[in-house]
Amino acid sequence: MKRYIPNALTLLNLFSGCIAVIFVVNDSFVAAALFVFLGIFFDFFDGFAARKLNVQSELGVQLDSLADMVTSGLVPGIVMFKLIGLTQRVWTDDFYDHDSYNSLLEITSGSFLPFLGLAITLASAYRLAKFNIDTEQQSYFKGLPTPANALLILSLPLIMEYQNSDLINSIILNQWFLMGLTVFSCWILNANTKLFALKFKDWNFKNNATRYIFILLCVVLLIIIQFAAIPIIIILYISMSVLDNLTSK
Repeated sequence: MKRYIPNALTLLNLFSGCIAVIFVVNDSFVAAALFVFLGIFFDFFDGFAARKLNVQSELGVQLDSLADMVTSGLVPGIVMFKLIGLTQRVWTDDFYDHDSYNSLLEITSGSFLPFLGLAITLASAYRLAKFNIDTEQQSYFKGLPTPANALLILSLPLIMEYQNSDLINSIILNQWFLMGLTVFSCWILNANTKLFALKFKDWNFKNNATRYIFILLCVVLLIIIQFAAIPIIIILYISMSVLDNLTSK
């Protein structure tokens, strides 16, 4: 019976991702983000459960990537599609009045530019496929994991909703910023840069100093600047990983 527990958690990740897709298609970004967070929670604990119960399986590995493809691949791609679509329209203070955003043509204002956002979904699929056949990524990742990238993209509408600032909104809803972020997202997902994984083989501080310091900084940043901390945390994660690689050499 215990062998079904990790796969059940993975399916809950997929279920959360499916609900998030429905919400983001209907412009409910906050609700979509909530279910992505929930999906990532299940994604973390399915692997944890599989290791603790000693029931790892090839089926679980494949199922995990399929679930991540929806929750951490499809959803952020659609969010970026929506955000770039909004930059094609005249900015109004009533950002969440979506009565006029009822058709694909209206969302994109006849432009094909928003479809660039779906490149994140394609890059996520490529990364997940590479991960499945890479036997080296046990204690570290090559490139940014798809859940971390999903958090980065989903943080944008959350920042606009809860930390409303004309300056921040003007930056986020700048098409060049969003296009640049899309290109960066696709690149960092599949970069060969080694990034540390939050997997503890033991609780010794010396062996896990980078992880402990990173977690502490994350907590402090989230308390102080809330959702605006997420992009900073992603940059911090990449920077600390690069520094850790240099010092280990």
